[in-house]
Amino acid sequence: MGAGGRMSVPPSAKNLESEVLKRVPHSKPPFTLGQIKRAIPPHCFKRSIPRSFSYVVQDLTISFILYYIATNYFHLLPHNLSYVAWPIYWAIQGCVLTGVWVIAHECGHHAFSDYQLLDDIVGLVLHSCLLVPYFSWKHSHSRHHSNTGSLERDEVFVPKKKSSIGWYSKYLNNPPGRVLTLTVTLTLGWPLYLAFNVSGRRYDRFACHFDPYGPIYNDRERTEILISDVGLLAVTYGLYRLAAANGLAWVICVYGVPLLVVNAFLVLITFLQHTHPSLPHYDTSEWDWLRGALATVDRDYGILNKVFHNITDTHVAHHLFSTMPHYHAMEATNVIKPILGEYYQFDGTPFFKAMWREAKECIYVEADEGDQQKGVYWYNNKF
Repeated sequence: MGAGGRMSVPPSAKNLESEVLKRVPHSKPPFTLGQIKRAIPPHCFKRSIPRSFSYVVQDLTISFILYYIATNYFHLLPHNLSYVAWPIYWAIQGCVLTGVWVIAHECGHHAFSDYQLLDDIVGLVLHSCLLVPYFSWKHSHSRHHSNTGSLERDEVFVPKKKSSIGWYSKYLNNPPGRVLTLTVTLTLGWPLYLAFNVSGRRYDRFACHFDPYGPIYNDRERTEILISDVGLLAVTYGLYRLAAANGLAWVICVYGVPLLVVNAFLVLITFLQHTHPSLPHYDTSEWDWLRGALATVDRDYGILNKVFHNITDTHVAHHLFSTMPHYHAMEATNVIKPILGEYYQFDGTPFFKAMWREAKECIYVEADEGDQQKGVYWYNNKF
């Protein structure tokens, strides 16, 4: 530039990451949930049956087209090309079906329509087809939203205090150990959580999402848990008949591998939304609902943000107003950002890089030494 001018120097990658990792405030916010809600345009809370169903039709249509192409044309390809075509199908189909999963999740929040029965029917059908126990997960997930950020009462990805982590943890905090941990988490994490409550809240006895009499549920919910189990059995029987007619390998290629992709993204999205070095967790002496709801982070998955119906980059708004339809969540997010200020956390780090970083940095939580607020815990990885 000319005399007296000043070059505009963009922030370095190191400075940007330092800003992203800066701790969010953990004191009582200077705003209330009511003030946040009043700032959001009223239409953002309105649910439209035609619009909600349009996303179901859109996703299922794309899924069917992918299925039709794979089953009718892949066998015509040269043998070597089929080894390329099938993985592409698995990846794209898995991402599309993750979008279907998100819509069913929205039904569980009563964000699909104004009619609870319709929401439950749609959610039950869609989730059962993805081998998810709809009502079982709906109720445990509701408790997660009611207790987000609580070390004692949150339901999923509850971090351990340093005194509670296993002896083996320090031996896994290295590249080979993280590869092993992430591989197991992304492949087995979801079924292990459903069947054995792995990474979930600690209960006094064995907890399982398929057990209507387990400690996760109360007496009013037990019949619905049975309905979820029946839905899974019906779909499992349908898959058995398909395998008998077309072969097990056909079912695995067409349905099984894409389902593994769905499960991996489900676990990864949940993990990254609630696991971040900048986010606090609270014990009962400090926790309150609003601070807990703010202890989550919006992430950027690129084009997958749209494929996943923005559950990834509007998660803070989702935790504040879980009955808001996904198609209004981005508008609401843009409105509430200035109000939340430093309490709003967004991390644009590519998700595969963030996954590795969080697996490295977020091993356990502990309170800062000398901090007067002993009930506030932060992630650490030092042994």
